[in-house]
Amino acid sequence: MRIRYEDLLARFKEVLMSRGLAEDYAEEAAAVFAGNSLDGMYSHGANRFPRIIGDIDKGAIDPSASPTCEMAAGAMERWDGHRGFGPLNARLAMNRAIELAKEHGIGLVALGNNNHWLRGGSYGWQAANAGCIGICWSNTMPNMPVWGGKDIKIGNNPLVLAVPRSSGRHMVVDCALSQFSYGKLEETRLKGLKLPVAGGYDSQGNLTTDPGEIEKTRRMLPMGYWKGSGLSIALDLIATVLTNANSVKKIGTFEAEAGLSQVMIAIDPGKFGTVQETDAIADEILADVKASVPVEEGKEVRYPGERELKTREENLREGIPVIDEVWEKIGGL
Repeated sequence: MRIRYEDLLARFKEVLMSRGLAEDYAEEAAAVFAGNSLDGMYSHGANRFPRIIGDIDKGAIDPSASPTCEMAAGAMERWDGHRGFGPLNARLAMNRAIELAKEHGIGLVALGNNNHWLRGGSYGWQAANAGCIGICWSNTMPNMPVWGGKDIKIGNNPLVLAVPRSSGRHMVVDCALSQFSYGKLEETRLKGLKLPVAGGYDSQGNLTTDPGEIEKTRRMLPMGYWKGSGLSIALDLIATVLTNANSVKKIGTFEAEAGLSQVMIAIDPGKFGTVQETDAIADEILADVKASVPVEEGKEVRYPGERELKTREENLREGIPVIDEVWEKIGGL
């Protein structure tokens, strides 16, 4: 089925207010979920909403908590999220990184003890909309084996990089360090589909495109095999050092995926050149990318972030696709 953005937003807000969130805070939080689905990130929008409400109900998320600055050193700051509502805490942290970048040229906010930030790309778009280059990542609970290992040791720590364009058609890379995120596995399984390429291992130790099998074994395939595994370890180390908070290993000892460590970096390219100069560089590079000869005739080669823009326009026009089972769950909240 397809649901109008306004109707999805209203339903989310209603449920959040029933959990004690103030109306303005509930509306801002609802806009996170609805906006993610609007851009086609259903795994971190409507599909994820029931799980987040469950975390609020069992106390893993404190919706009344507000982040606080614990340390400041010029262009760098350390914040504590106090296990509040992850996306709004992360948005505040990126806003602060942008403010620091406008002052110093670069700004870094290390946000510890926060909860799941949902769609990491949101903060890349946020930085780019402010005219900044954005770099951010989060660690997770252990959900992936180290390359060469069988047991679950590392996180598929999502990494985001964004470059602004004054047209608003920014370049935004948003990727988990597993071949597919757990949200994508769930979305694919709910649709009764297979993954386009192998995403992990089944119970017999064979690579598989069956999302349900990978969810059972939790043996996700690191993006780029050993490269994704190494990058996951490095990002966890850096985030834990900068926040002095929780590592992937420690998060694994909690009852829920909570208390994550996140890093928000904003860079103001305006300190080095004009907006027109940045646009000219980005436009030339992305035009060359799009001039690629597609593998399949009639298909279009896209740059990172372009699909979200087109999906947003389509979903505003035709309504947001929501799986029937998910809509029923939301209705029962």
